Amino acid sequence: MRILGISAYYHDSAAALSVDGRIVAAAQEERFTRRKHDSAFPLHAIEACLKLGGLTPRDIDHVAFYDKPFLKFERLLETYLAFAPRGFESFRKALPLWLKEKLFQKKLLLDELARLSKEVDWASKLLFSEHHLSHAASAFFPSPFERAAVLTMDGVGEWTTTSLAVGHGAKLEVHQEIHFPHSLGLLYSAFTYYTGFKVNSGEYKVMGLAPYGEPKYVAAIKQHLIDIKDDGSFRLNLDYFDYCTGLKMTNSRFDEAFGGPPRTSETRMGQREMDLAASIQAITEEIVIKLAKGIRQSTGERKLCLAGGVALNCVANGKLLRAGDFDKLWIQPAAGDAGGAVGAALAAHHLYKGGQRQRDGAGDGMSGSYLGPCYEQADIEARLKQAGAKFEVLPDEALIKRCAADLAEGKALGWHQGRMEFGPRALGGRSILGDPRSPSMQKTLNLRVKYRESFRPFAPSVLREDVGNWFDLEEDSPYMLLVADVASRHRIAMTPEQQSLFGIDKLNVPRSSIPAVTHVDYSARIQTVHRETNPRYHALISHFKALTDCPVLVNTSFNVRGEPIVCTPEDAFRCFMGSEIESLAVGNCYLRKEAQDPALKLNYESHFELD
Repeated sequence: MRILGISAYYHDSAAALSVDGRIVAAAQEERFTRRKHDSAFPLHAIEACLKLGGLTPRDIDHVAFYDKPFLKFERLLETYLAFAPRGFESFRKALPLWLKEKLFQKKLLLDELARLSKEVDWASKLLFSEHHLSHAASAFFPSPFERAAVLTMDGVGEWTTTSLAVGHGAKLEVHQEIHFPHSLGLLYSAFTYYTGFKVNSGEYKVMGLAPYGEPKYVAAIKQHLIDIKDDGSFRLNLDYFDYCTGLKMTNSRFDEAFGGPPRTSETRMGQREMDLAASIQAITEEIVIKLAKGIRQSTGERKLCLAGGVALNCVANGKLLRAGDFDKLWIQPAAGDAGGAVGAALAAHHLYKGGQRQRDGAGDGMSGSYLGPCYEQADIEARLKQAGAKFEVLPDEALIKRCAADLAEGKALGWHQGRMEFGPRALGGRSILGDPRSPSMQKTLNLRVKYRESFRPFAPSVLREDVGNWFDLEEDSPYMLLVADVASRHRIAMTPEQQSLFGIDKLNVPRSSIPAVTHVDYSARIQTVHRETNPRYHALISHFKALTDCPVLVNTSFNVRGEPIVCTPEDAFRCFMGSEIESLAVGNCYLRKEAQDPALKLNYESHFELD
């Protein structure tokens, strides 16, 4: 059974291909169009998935869309009616678009699928999942668990914002839901907006900013905005928000409660924004942990799967793991809407067609999230020559040694190898790498390579066999979705003067022997690297360890701010020439910046819209 899963028309459009219940390919449309968070129909991603699966459009048995458009239209319409006459102007402007893209979305999908092939009867193959069922299916069916509780949390799907399901074998049943407008995801996004970042893009910046502040606004949030029950369920006070009927997340009452208007994007960040970030992060962690405790008590399950955009909050995930209510966690690496394509395909296979569940021993079904396109060596060489690149072709071992030596010398290395990652994290397929021991590497990568805010932390990639020696973590974390502290023996104690610093002043204080990946609170967003899923990246880190006695690398996504992660060898070369990356490895091609034609250098800093 060959099922194509699709998510589209909101943000992060994607496609996924399931063959007999196994995900064999998945990709986001943004990687091909070079438009970050592209919401258009994922034509390029579908074509890539079919090519990777060796299939034609005629071979597809079903196409599964990740939500039910009519239910979403119903929610939008009922919300405006409930709040009338507030928001009438935005309703009047939005109605024509809704009628086209929500109410008649089935026709829109069929028209787009016809672009793939006019010879296929797509109408007979098209299925619709519900949004949170797609999230839940993406969390449970690829997990390594025979049975588990499943928690999904995001902004909103059709009506649901939070759901609890239980999976067993090939079955998955939703037991409880919290409905719009009460949403943890939208609450977090309200603070994203209020602190001056872009909604549906900047939430991870708020999470990264939180350790610089103090949670001074927790009491105010509970007093004005949210009522949290012991089981984690909650209700928002809608008097402070404008997302139901307006074009903004918050209103003037919100401004009054939290000390003034929202920060304007790109303006100087003050202590207030840092304290607000710390406060909403603390509220999020409280809700997630209380929800998990309630789920443990109501279901008796010992394992928990997570999906939905809130599941990308790796700080909350780390605290949930340490809370100990569940023996094991598994988090869908593409937890946001892109992962809905995976969930729709698997829901169609298991829940609609009654297909059997495929599992590979103790491993999960996401193949390390390396599910996107890859390029043969001859193709890489032809593409780089066409782009004007100057390169050497090195054997595997020589390439690994050269790249490890560059890293040990403090150079920034572009690393384009194997299949592209699916989801928001670069995991050693499309990565920029650096030496974590360098006290200047974080600032260098942020300001000279990524062209982004200086406060943002970087993640460590660490050999799975060494993770416990360097971090307070003994679990697998292959998808960079768990935060844990750097082990005490690698920390550097702060002086009383350093401890008294506030906010961004903490940034330049060395806190460990791997300062480039140690956040101001001694935490790190960890990726464990496994020989089984990425042998070449494992070999690179192993050789770096042989040179330095350090089994850790800085790993950040191969892009600059506002750009999607690179997909093709040409994308990698353009980013290499448009930033201050010093070395680049694409397949077995090795490039040095000083060997390139200076005329090919790009002004990349202003090339993409800021995120």
